[in-house]
Amino acid sequence: MEQYGQCVAASPASWQQDCHQLRVRMSRCASGHPIVQRIRQRCAEPFAAFERCLRENEAAVVKCSEHVNAFLLCADRVKVSA
Repeated sequence: MEQYGQCVAASPASWQQDCHQLRVRMSRCASGHPIVQRIRQRCAEPFAAFERCLRENEAAVVKCSEHVNAFLLCADRVKVSA
């Protein structure tokens, strides 16, 4: 997930194409790993806000850095053995 966020931030003009494979891999990973599932559950709101920001700011994704940081902070707080 972190790689996806970094990819999007690094590719403001072409993130949808450049980061597509990372998004697909992230989705596959989420379906099989308990910690990722917990992160998706507990951090669904900040992740949805990040994705919404990306859609609304396709040409200026740097505007979404606050959103990705909020999501990453949330994900960092999720415990492995929760």
